[in-house]
Amino acid sequence: MVNEKKDERLKELLRHTAAEFFAIESNYTSLLTVTDVRIGDRGTRATIYFTVFPSDKEKGALDFAKRKRAEFRSYFADHSRIQRLPFIDFEIDLGEKNRQKIDELSQQA
Repeated sequence: MVNEKKDERLKELLRHTAAEFFAIESNYTSLLTVTDVRIGDRGTRATIYFTVFPSDKEKGALDFAKRKRAEFRSYFADHSRIQRLPFIDFEIDLGEKNRQKIDELSQQA
């Protein structure tokens, strides 16, 4: 129960900080929206999921996010009081992308 609360706080802090970081660091050719964070290995790993608009910019946005992992980790350390920082990775949120496609199809029907 305690670990669940701790993980939830870490997830929310990572989500908020990643959104701030993308807003500051992006070149505004696409919109990156943080949609989810998953914590693994007892808080030692975190994967931050995001969507990209327009979707044809996904590969470039993912490359950008992966290149900026070390900078984000430093930014996160500066903007949080977390002592043990997790290894952080970024991924495109395919689940959210599929949900949006289903919504689009159901509106057309």
